[in-house]
Amino acid sequence: MSHSSETPAPSHRLALSVVLASVLLDMVGIGIVVPVLPEMIRAISGSDISQASVVGGWLFVAYSAMQFLCGPAIGNLSDAFGRRPVLLASILGLGLDYIVTAFAPSVGWLFVGRIIAGICGASYTTANAYIADITPPEGRAKAFGLIGAAFGIGFILGPAIGGLLGQFGHKVPFLAAAACSLLNFAFGYFVLPESLQPDMRRRFRWSRASPFGAVAALRRQPALTRWAIVLLLFFLAQAVYVSVWAYSAIARYGWSEAQIGISLALVGITSALVQGLLVAPIIRRIGERNAALIGVVAACLSAIGYMLASEGWMVYALIILGAIQGLAMPAINALMSHEVSAEAQGELQGAVASVQSLASILGPLLMTQIFAAFTAPGAPVLFPGAPFAAAAVLFGASTLLLLRTSARRGAAA
Repeated sequence: MSHSSETPAPSHRLALSVVLASVLLDMVGIGIVVPVLPEMIRAISGSDISQASVVGGWLFVAYSAMQFLCGPAIGNLSDAFGRRPVLLASILGLGLDYIVTAFAPSVGWLFVGRIIAGICGASYTTANAYIADITPPEGRAKAFGLIGAAFGIGFILGPAIGGLLGQFGHKVPFLAAAACSLLNFAFGYFVLPESLQPDMRRRFRWSRASPFGAVAALRRQPALTRWAIVLLLFFLAQAVYVSVWAYSAIARYGWSEAQIGISLALVGITSALVQGLLVAPIIRRIGERNAALIGVVAACLSAIGYMLASEGWMVYALIILGAIQGLAMPAINALMSHEVSAEAQGELQGAVASVQSLASILGPLLMTQIFAAFTAPGAPVLFPGAPFAAAAVLFGASTLLLLRTSARRGAAA
């Protein structure tokens, strides 16, 4: 199902809306957890805020680990049985997960909820494969940019919804998210067409469905391996924002929770604007390779800026610069999608999801340890910006490898 134009046919616009809604709800669900999870853990376990933060950290690891383990399997299931049933099952599973989490009687049930969310949240691998199915190669970067914009909007809405509805009890935000997911499932059930025709499908194999099988599949194509390493370095560096942003702002600028929330909302808004409005025209003008390069260079420069920023107002200027890094992921994803056949798009997106989830496990652990080492009492050097220095190094390495990889691809072409 492809077209000669970048503009989808009406039925595809509707399908694209359902896919984008599912990704948006995934991110809203993650964001909802941020403001209400500490109080939920304290209410369930009776622990203090310090102990609750430890539990919350492991809940995040559980979520990311399940995405790492299940992303390739979900992608391969969609290659074998079609995108529609896998995507709908994931949306329904998220709705049920929110209900489980809302009424969790113990911390153990919170982990059950995060595990289910991690499995179903890996549905964005299917969403990306669906996008690749219904979009011609020259329009994929734009479509992947819309996926990124949905992530950005979800990053804005999730914490806002969680904070607002959390005033009525910690169950309410999760029940609201459950209602949205179940409505999205019902909408998709009646209007979402299948994008992968039966003659384009292939048998499901467990050897390809594990994250290690996905890595092996990447290794069979050296170009994909190099792109995957570019993404791994990029995602590891980006972990600095989700893991130490708030702590750094408090330690360096004395920001309140409201100021931190405003800054994160600006991050989400600028990211959504870049990925939703600028990806397509920029790539159309300068190409996917150059757009990816601009994105990772902007990421590196903004990380250096955060490392050196001595005043809080500087952060807001750097957020605008940092938003340009939103060009990188859609462009790289589009470049990778050109390297595989139509029936292997689900497997590719599953492998990309595994790379991202692996970075989501390792990155926060790395960045928080660096932050602690340079801010703890008795630290040999007091340097709260140290995690951003590490991120700049990782972004720089990603830039250099991107240059080498794209040069080889150009030579091969």
